[in-house]
Amino acid sequence: MTEDKDASPICPLCLRPIPPQARQSLHHLVPRLKGGTHGPKVLLHQICHTTIHKTFTEAELARDLNTPEALRAHPDLQGFLRWIAKRPPEFHARTAGPRRGRR
Repeated sequence: MTEDKDASPICPLCLRPIPPQARQSLHHLVPRLKGGTHGPKVLLHQICHTTIHKTFTEAELARDLNTPEALRAHPDLQGFLRWIAKRPPEFHARTAGPRRGRR
């Protein structure tokens, strides 16, 4: 089995490739404000990262949604995941609505 060094990483939320030209960011699986400063991080499309933080509070992320699998399985993200699956990997758009509280 050979490893392709040029292969794009896969976004653990939407499971699409993250090409070099795509907007991207690191997501702390446990929010920094909830003790996750030195914890695990994952690379996400920026639109996926923004959607997570517009949908859930820091407390919800720390308590219940601190793995990509838990995030993908959450009912509140199902519509977004169906929608984003139809977009090209480099797609980005503004995410409507205010950020959820930092509770």
